[in-house]
Amino acid sequence: MNARDTDSLSTHDTTRIDDTRIRAVRPLLTPALLDERLPAPDATQQLVEASRTAISRVLHGADDRLVVVVGPCSIHDHDQAMDYARRLKAEADRLADDLLLVMRVYFEKPRTTVGWKGYINDPHLDGSYAINEGLDLARRLLLDVLALGLPVGTEFLDLLSPQFISDLVSWGAIGARTTESQSHRQLASGLSCPVGFKNGTDGGVKVAADAIVAAAASHAFMGMTKMGQAAVFETRGNDDCHVILRGGKVPNYSQADVDAACALLKTAGLREQVMIDVSHANSSKQHARQIAVAGEVAAQVAAGDARIMGLMIESHLEEGRQDIVAGQALKTGVSVTDACISFAQTVPVLDALAAAVRQRRAALGG
Repeated sequence: MNARDTDSLSTHDTTRIDDTRIRAVRPLLTPALLDERLPAPDATQQLVEASRTAISRVLHGADDRLVVVVGPCSIHDHDQAMDYARRLKAEADRLADDLLLVMRVYFEKPRTTVGWKGYINDPHLDGSYAINEGLDLARRLLLDVLALGLPVGTEFLDLLSPQFISDLVSWGAIGARTTESQSHRQLASGLSCPVGFKNGTDGGVKVAADAIVAAAASHAFMGMTKMGQAAVFETRGNDDCHVILRGGKVPNYSQADVDAACALLKTAGLREQVMIDVSHANSSKQHARQIAVAGEVAAQVAAGDARIMGLMIESHLEEGRQDIVAGQALKTGVSVTDACISFAQTVPVLDALAAAVRQRRAALGG
């Protein structure tokens, strides 16, 4: 055997060209193992199914309540999240005739440059990236919130994480940075829950309308099964998708903005309906302005605008935000990402929205 033959039998060295910028590879638990460890009880499954159906009924005009997705910008502490959930559950029960309240439980945060990426990615907020633990903690929190009888909503940012938690989610969002992503549109086409697509970061609504059309279609794409196996998924399409107006270069929550968005949706053959995010660019990134913006949206609802099917509100136990600083204790109940209004400030906003629904119902003869 000559030298050339010997070389052909040796392992080919690809280290010069493969994974040259990968620092480490660690094992990831499978969704099936996490589900076995933390299964959803029958009552939880029934709540998720019932709340998804209720939101779908709103989207298809069979329920005139407002869907209000409200809660912290991001979750960073289990106990604080549960404190918030218990308070919100009381409001959800009190206002159930007029509002369908969904707790905002966001575990993944898109970053403009760099920063803390969320509870799943870095649950200890210290750069240790204990992702397996983060997935466990995230699922535990969802189960605990659902055990109170409160449905949850989240943003789907990572394409693999839905396999670990999406069975517990009643409503999902695709963010402004990812609405144009083909992969996220494909993901939405296979999700079992209603999904809201935010308008683009520049304020453009067409990209969200295009996303709804794409998500309603069937797709085939590569993914990971709950057993951790690479597979090709074929979806049926999701008819429970809608637009979220979150502003862009300027706010876009006025009646004229709703008119323009709905005209575009009509041209695309889609339902003329919008959810309005009163935070982000619609509040000019001034958290306290959410209250005024929600008031203006409530006035549109009260005047009889049935095209507004919901709102999003960033709200925490306490007002404002704080930075994560190594060695420095965090204030209790204060957001570590975008600034939020306090729960005490949130309750009057919810009351005003419920009153607006009652006025709309009367105006429309409901």
